[in-house]
Amino acid sequence: MTSRESFDMQHKDKATLLERLIFNNRPMVIAICLLVSVFLFWQATQIRPSTSFEKMIPLQHPFIEQMMEHRNDLANLGNTVRVSVEAVNGDIFDKDYMETLRQIHDEVFYIPGVDRAGLKSLWSPSVRWSEVTEEGFSGGEVIPNTYNGSQDSLDTLRDNVLKSGQVGRLVANNFKSSIIDIPLLENHPDPQDPGRQVKLDYQQFSHQLEEKIRDKFQAQNPNVKIHIVGFAKKVGDLIDGLVMVAMFFGVALVITWALLYWFTWCIRSTIAVLITTLVAVVWQLGLMHAVGFGLDPYSMLVPFLIFAIGISHGVQKINGIALQSSDADNALTAARRTFRQLFLPGMIAILADAVGFITLLIIDIGVIRELAIGASIGVAVIVFTNLILLPVAISYVGISQKAIARSKKDATREHPFWRLLSNFASPKVAPVSVVLALLAFGGGLWYSQNLKIGDLDQGAPELRPDSRYNQDNSFIISNYSTSSDVLVIMVKTPAESCSIHSTMAPIDELMWTMDNTPGVQSTISLVTVSKQVIKGMNEGSLKWETLSRNPDILNNSIARADGLYNADCSLAPVLVFLNDHKAETLERVTAAAKAFADSHNKEGLQFLLAAGNAGIEAATNEVIKSAELTILILVYICVAVMCMITFRSFAATLCIVLPLVLTSVLGNALMAFMGIGVKVATLPVVALGVGIGVDYGIYIYSRLESFLRAGLPLQEAYYETLRSTGKAVLFTGLCLAIGVCTWIFSAIKFQADMGLMLTFMLLWNMFGALWLLPALARFLIKPEKLAGKEGGSIFAH
Repeated sequence: MTSRESFDMQHKDKATLLERLIFNNRPMVIAICLLVSVFLFWQATQIRPSTSFEKMIPLQHPFIEQMMEHRNDLANLGNTVRVSVEAVNGDIFDKDYMETLRQIHDEVFYIPGVDRAGLKSLWSPSVRWSEVTEEGFSGGEVIPNTYNGSQDSLDTLRDNVLKSGQVGRLVANNFKSSIIDIPLLENHPDPQDPGRQVKLDYQQFSHQLEEKIRDKFQAQNPNVKIHIVGFAKKVGDLIDGLVMVAMFFGVALVITWALLYWFTWCIRSTIAVLITTLVAVVWQLGLMHAVGFGLDPYSMLVPFLIFAIGISHGVQKINGIALQSSDADNALTAARRTFRQLFLPGMIAILADAVGFITLLIIDIGVIRELAIGASIGVAVIVFTNLILLPVAISYVGISQKAIARSKKDATREHPFWRLLSNFASPKVAPVSVVLALLAFGGGLWYSQNLKIGDLDQGAPELRPDSRYNQDNSFIISNYSTSSDVLVIMVKTPAESCSIHSTMAPIDELMWTMDNTPGVQSTISLVTVSKQVIKGMNEGSLKWETLSRNPDILNNSIARADGLYNADCSLAPVLVFLNDHKAETLERVTAAAKAFADSHNKEGLQFLLAAGNAGIEAATNEVIKSAELTILILVYICVAVMCMITFRSFAATLCIVLPLVLTSVLGNALMAFMGIGVKVATLPVVALGVGIGVDYGIYIYSRLESFLRAGLPLQEAYYETLRSTGKAVLFTGLCLAIGVCTWIFSAIKFQADMGLMLTFMLLWNMFGALWLLPALARFLIKPEKLAGKEGGSIFAH
């Protein structure tokens, strides 16, 4: 009898209370699981894509708190969509173009979720022009009531546009397009029941923009091309990408089925693993709906992870049952022995997975917290489906004789591949492995200094650069003076004080400071309008383009600053238009604004940061930057504590955790090399990669320690470990990677980034466990101290 066989025999007759409770009541276990599955399947069928503006932002950040406090005073500076209507040939001063623009304006007006009071285009009565004449100021609507589409009225329209100050804002610099600004309501009256408020459905809103605006009017007028940008449109496009994600799940399922059959050579056990794992996914989705969550573009990762984790634990169980079946009387005995042997390491590995997810709860962003909760629910159900239901199911259906015969053959024959890998634990190879690991760690640490926080590209980095949204965004950036990236600094004063000189002079100084900050395109505030009006009141002389100290003149000068101060003149936003929302741009601009605010805030005058989409991005980047290291430290502390509790050995903990540390460092270096920033989409990968990756080390070390206690030298013990569990670990790594690698081909770039990073981390964690763990054990573990001892890890009991 081999040492491995003698060890296994020691654990065959010690049935635990949990084992007796489960296997003595197998029909009841299956019945309960069946009833729960029916109920949760019904719940899962009702889950829908769901997201909201507030779930995507860090609500507890000071920037966001200030924005939410004053959101009613910030007209059109929150959740908005911009529709640019381009004249393909000619310019906007064309009868057909203006008629199409009017129809689009009217169509948008009636789309549910639009804040109709704030809707703005050339056809809006609130868009006005003004000029100074010999008799004083003259002005009116840009498109007057007398407009009839004639050449004379179009010429008048051209003059009005030039005098309106809207060139570069609502009208393109080259006069070939104009914009419709569409502010949105997060909650709006239900079209079917106006007395009831409903949440804005981003996917439906995006589809209405496509069908009722883009498709309809481009077909109606071939000379018109429509470009649409804004948070709601971007999120709508992301949710549409979920359909492709469902296809990826199907592809992963087929590939996993083929690999499982290749691994087991048993159709019964293959189907059992797949069904129990799919049950876990259904339970997870059903429970998410039961607690009130929907699916957003970020939480779509969770079913893939649950499927991959479930398959990995299922493979360990099937591998164990196949090994036990070689000398067990029946399938029930083999299943019970496997349950007894693998339930604890499986439970510890699942707890480690859960730790990686739970640490994400410290990030104050709704979508990440929902991802963390959904994933924690998912790994919890795996305990029931793959650690309990699967062995019970196999105890009924059994494993084919072909698979058992193959397992018997594997148990007795020499394995050249595993013998080769066992050299990682040899006295000659182990030092080389450790040196290589140290070099890789140093190189990765050095290169990861290039890793940035936030977005590194213009437009919507969540989508591919060639996506329609990013093409639309590029068009607007290149044709308008006011970009789609706006940082809003709120100037707060006592009521009726925003127009006094002691307030407007610091605002003017702030605008000068921001205009001279690299990355800023332009700035606008009530001071901009005031100076223009004062200049106009003085025959257009540039010498008078300044702030007056006369209160009456200042009050009169801001009368036309529509939307640039609130109703009681206690809040005046300063709009800072940026070249882009890259991380370094936001950091530089917000630093300049904070420095100005710190030096100018006083009683009765406050400069508050920040609103606008750039302010939200800056707040999100700050939250992620502060949470990144905290999450990494926390997940490693939790994993290390669990390993210490499990193996009761500091050396064993180091053997398991150090390969994970190397993977994290190399993962950061890969992100820096690939130009992927740390953001909402990629930050969870850090915790997930560590939490899931520790499974390999736990399974390998628990088995290695067992053989060391049986008296085998380290290299021979590692060879026996590989013979018994190496194939399952290798297969587990492939299954986990397959579960997420299909995301690399997603049209949604952040999903592709997540897929790439998780695939790398999961494969490298597997390699680290097979390569570096035994090398570290050569230096940290003393086999002679373990030999013959019954203490140590909880797996010894």
